[in-house]
Amino acid sequence: MRDAPLVTLPAGLLAPSSSGQGRYLLGVDGGATKTLAAVLDLDDGELHLGHGASSNADAVGADTATESLLRATDEALDRAGIAPERVDGAVLAVAGTDTEAIGEQLAVSRPRGWTVVNDVVGAWATATGGRAGVGVISGTGSNVFGVGPDGHSWRAGGWGHVLGDEGSGYWLATRSLRAALADRDGSGPRTALSEAAVRFFSVREIEQLAALVYGKPLQKGEIAAFAIETARVAHAGDAVARALYERAARELGAQVLAVIEHARLSGEFSVGLIGSAFKAGAVFVDPLRALLARAQPQVRVAVVEMAPVGGCLQLAARLAGRDGALDHERLRGLLDKALVREGAFRE
Repeated sequence: MRDAPLVTLPAGLLAPSSSGQGRYLLGVDGGATKTLAAVLDLDDGELHLGHGASSNADAVGADTATESLLRATDEALDRAGIAPERVDGAVLAVAGTDTEAIGEQLAVSRPRGWTVVNDVVGAWATATGGRAGVGVISGTGSNVFGVGPDGHSWRAGGWGHVLGDEGSGYWLATRSLRAALADRDGSGPRTALSEAAVRFFSVREIEQLAALVYGKPLQKGEIAAFAIETARVAHAGDAVARALYERAARELGAQVLAVIEHARLSGEFSVGLIGSAFKAGAVFVDPLRALLARAQPQVRVAVVEMAPVGGCLQLAARLAGRDGALDHERLRGLLDKALVREGAFRE
């Protein structure tokens, strides 16, 4: 069992084809906090967006997650002025530990050609253009996925916030809050995270935080948002916060190395970092890059600037027989303009 990959690519995504004449592509990035759909007309370069709430079945259930996906895709299709049946290639990358239930529900009301994959597949495609390499997600949750030159794939992590999500925003935030409470009761070192938590969660004293977390209770995304403060405090030189990022890099780096080994990657290849947690910058990225460089000197590690839905559009082009039709920089520009136009922010 251990030798079997946890996530495999559908056959249509493994065999690139450039012999088709598909025109309309649909890509969806379904996350724990929001869902973004994009419809791209390959002929005229027009790109249209649609939005929905969480489509992570672990967080909201399969029914609600499917509703969010339908709402987002319908909005994007309406703006493009086309019916679902006119889509030539569709890839929906959805967060969560199990996407099969969502795929089954979507098939009831949408064309069966629509392909549902785990969100880490979309991240991999965004990071590598759908070629050999590794995609690393660290947003509210975390996940790592890679594909080797022979098409062999491997996923590590992605077990959710209770059993995993190492190195994610939620992981960083909960450990930051633990550090703040340890500062309060004297079992841990002094840290500026304590004052940051009081301000961020609008409590009078840090000890009130436990009642807020358990009594309200705070949602996963609300807790994960505190990672922004962890980054700020770390950049200001707080030793506890900086140590948390170093530990996060080690935890996430171990998963990346496992993916590299099991996906049979070697030589030069890309490891793309995607997600809001990497906005912390050097305090997170540098120790992760150093760890990977020691094990794989030729690896290219970079924070990916394109919105993750872009990778889904690239995979959709592959399904439509238009592999290679989407220039990376041009697609990034189209997405950026569309997101700025709507006042959205890339994760």
